[in-house]
Amino acid sequence: MRIITLEEHIALPEFAGEIQQWPLSRQALEKLADISGMRLQSMDDNGIDMQVLSVVGRGAESLPFPESIKFATRYNDALAASIAPHPTRFKAFAHLPMSSPEAAANELERAKEVHHFCGALINGLINDKFLDLPEFRPLLQKAEQLQMPLYLHPGLPPEAVANAYYNDLPGPAGVMLACGGWGWHSQTALQVLRLIITGTLDRYPRLKLIIGHMGEMLPMMMSRLDEKFPLTSTSHHQRSISQTLRDQVHITTSGIFTLPPLMAALGTFGIDNVMFSVDYPFSTNEAGKQLLNSIPLAPEDVAKIAGGNAERLLGL
Repeated sequence: MRIITLEEHIALPEFAGEIQQWPLSRQALEKLADISGMRLQSMDDNGIDMQVLSVVGRGAESLPFPESIKFATRYNDALAASIAPHPTRFKAFAHLPMSSPEAAANELERAKEVHHFCGALINGLINDKFLDLPEFRPLLQKAEQLQMPLYLHPGLPPEAVANAYYNDLPGPAGVMLACGGWGWHSQTALQVLRLIITGTLDRYPRLKLIIGHMGEMLPMMMSRLDEKFPLTSTSHHQRSISQTLRDQVHITTSGIFTLPPLMAALGTFGIDNVMFSVDYPFSTNEAGKQLLNSIPLAPEDVAKIAGGNAERLLGL
């Protein structure tokens, strides 16, 4: 059984001075910067055959044009060079200059042709904008054309949202509620739902998306979403919410390591749409492997989740 994880992050220190990074501990930054040291050792210790690496936090989209394009290009080149000594252990998602969607489309194509990257990861909203806006169509069209999935990863909330929802809470509670405790997941789910109800995914029916954290709360809401967004003569979407999710959205187990949400994900998205991930270094490979070992399914089904589905989707 081959084990592949897809939401595994890096942040190369040589680029840290050019962007305003998320506030992270020194230990987290050291783990994000490491590729062939303790990261690879932890993979070996836990039987993980491959990680698909991605840049976490703020990036090229926070820089002005044309610096954003140069930044993304340099980052992808540096990431490719970093994983080159271990071609069977690491692949990568491209980092894109999202504030310029046409440039992002071009960089996605270059990352595939030059570096053989297997998709792209997008962190949160793009300067407070959602991907269903028409300006992002060049990227979505190119991702569909190239058959390169887009991993929609959480990001920090817009300032207005943070002020209204989180910033008046005591101590670190507001930050945690805005991020990994709730806000990240609801924001990513909203990103996906906007792409569906605006008809954007119908416009690009072969486009594949990936979201983490057991589906960002969408599995438990799927039937209610179908009820609240029925297909009518005034609908912009052509398929039910649940059908579009199963057709075009794949989910990973990243950061959530208990069976009830996994079983809900399998029961709604289906086993072919669920892939194992850890969220390293923010979660541990040990916790992920413990979940994988506890899945009460036939070995061939566990193998699909562990790596088979990722092989098929990403061409690994």
